[in-house]
Formats: sequence, structure tokens, C-alpha cells
Amino acid sequence: MLYKNILLIDDDSDDADVFIEAINSLDKNVTCLAETNSIKALEFLKSTKILPDLIFLDYNMPVLNGNEFIEKMRAVQKLKPIPVILYSSYSENAAAQLSIIHEMERFISKPNTFTELTALLKNILEEL
Repeated sequence: MLYKNILLIDDDSDDADVFIEAINSLDKNVTCLAETNSIKALEFLKSTKILPDLIFLDYNMPVLNGNEFIEKMRAVQKLKPIPVILYSSYSENAAAQLSIIHEMERFISKPNTFTELTALLKNILEEL
């Protein structure tokens, strides 16, 4: 797998636990951290010396939604190159209609089952 250091930003701690479990089932050498607060996640990114290789970002979050988070993140020079995948319960069509998808980011809908999540993550982590 190309990415060894992943950050998930999702205000639903149960979803975050399942996501981390799915990542761990694919590759034990991949580190996946989760942050449930978008403000804390942004502060973490600004202050950490080891940046994630990839960020999965829930769109629907309190305080800063996905668009707001990306706008603030992209304003910080050292964070600009980190790829972001918006990860939401919206369908891709709904996301496009809401202008959630940006040129620099990719969008995926949250799968309904663990098996679907694992397959989706495997494809993403191997293709990027």
C-alpha cells in the first residue's frame, strides 16, 4: 500500500472505530489516527511534525463542515499537498449537486457494511 499514515476526521466515533478496524484488516503496517473534532484535527495538522499521507474527511461535521475544513487546511502551506478524500453519507450525485466535490479532492459515499468498506478502502489505497 502506498499510504502508511492516514488521518480520519469524522465526528461519529463509532464510524471512526469501524474505519480504523477496516484499515487494520487490510494492512497492519498502516497507521490510522482518528479525530472526532474538526478544529482539533486542524490544530493537530498545523502542529505535527509527521503529516499524514492521506486524509479521509467526513463532510457533515459540527463547527467546521468538510468544505470549511478544506478551505482552512489549504490556507496552510505545509498542508496543501496532502490528498483529501471526502467521506460522507451523501451519494456522489448529491455531493456534485451540492458542490461538495472540489478539483483537488475526491469524494466517496460511506458504505453500508464492513465488507463494502474494506473493499472500498483496499481499492482506494492501492490505486492512489
